[in-house]
Amino acid sequence: MRKKDCFYLGKIAKKFSFKGEVLIYLDTDEPEMYENMESVFVDFGKDLIPFFIENSNLHKGDFLRVKFEDVDSEAEADEIIGCEIYLPLSALPQLEGNKFYFHEIIGFAVEDQRLGPIGTITGVNDSSAQPLFEIEWNTRQILVPMIDDFIIEVNRAQKKIVLNTPVGLVDLYME
Repeated sequence: MRKKDCFYLGKIAKKFSFKGEVLIYLDTDEPEMYENMESVFVDFGKDLIPFFIENSNLHKGDFLRVKFEDVDSEAEADEIIGCEIYLPLSALPQLEGNKFYFHEIIGFAVEDQRLGPIGTITGVNDSSAQPLFEIEWNTRQILVPMIDDFIIEVNRAQKKIVLNTPVGLVDLYME
């Protein structure tokens, strides 16, 4: 499995028991969705290696207590501490309406209700408190906050997002 065909789920944070159990920090708003997984991909030495799960339980909110097959000691658990966990993109639940995954909208055309077409989404900047659409318009980059009130429509069939941006937010880029 290649990383580009997967999504980041979390990271093996620490050992839980002397029998090889670990705690995985789940980077998700819905940790309960991942409680009964059969396997995950562990980024181990630059390769994604499948690890099969014997049992798992939610632990204190965002952690999943996991016992992997063939990880039976503290020493074996130590080897995977800090490794990132991935799942195939096909494991993501289908979103509907104006909800979307960041990777899903790359390449979508963007249209503003007032201004018409304003470019193509080339990425999402989620390194700040407010995620931003990165939109390319004629060699310029336009950054638009991902605010629910701005998003009028996500049309997956036409690969298009319709926004209603406040006056002045993107107008200067259109000149």
